[in-house]
Amino acid sequence: MSAITTHILDISTGLPAAGVSVVLERMDPTVGWKKMGDGLTDSDGRMPDILSENVQIIAGDYRLIFETGAYFEARAIECFYPNVTIAFTVRDAAQHYHVPLLLSPFGYSTYRGS
Repeated sequence: MSAITTHILDISTGLPAAGVSVVLERMDPTVGWKKMGDGLTDSDGRMPDILSENVQIIAGDYRLIFETGAYFEARAIECFYPNVTIAFTVRDAAQHYHVPLLLSPFGYSTYRGS
């Protein structure tokens, strides 16, 4: 499991949001946002390995970008947010950072998970 993980629950259906494209980026002071990993959520709405095994995190600012518009469009559901970006700060690179997304077509919420 990577040091940064995420999962998405579609609270409009009460089910995991499978097949959502997610990108993880880190702010590099010299070049701006730098892609660290990407992929699709699994059938349980989880992405436990967004970072390759050989990639270590460092302290700094990160963001997860969820392509929520495509998820809802594939289900023929109108949504207000075509993507959701969650920015967060890693202060201790030795810790695990789990960043869940609770999603509906017209709103979302997040928190630091465990």
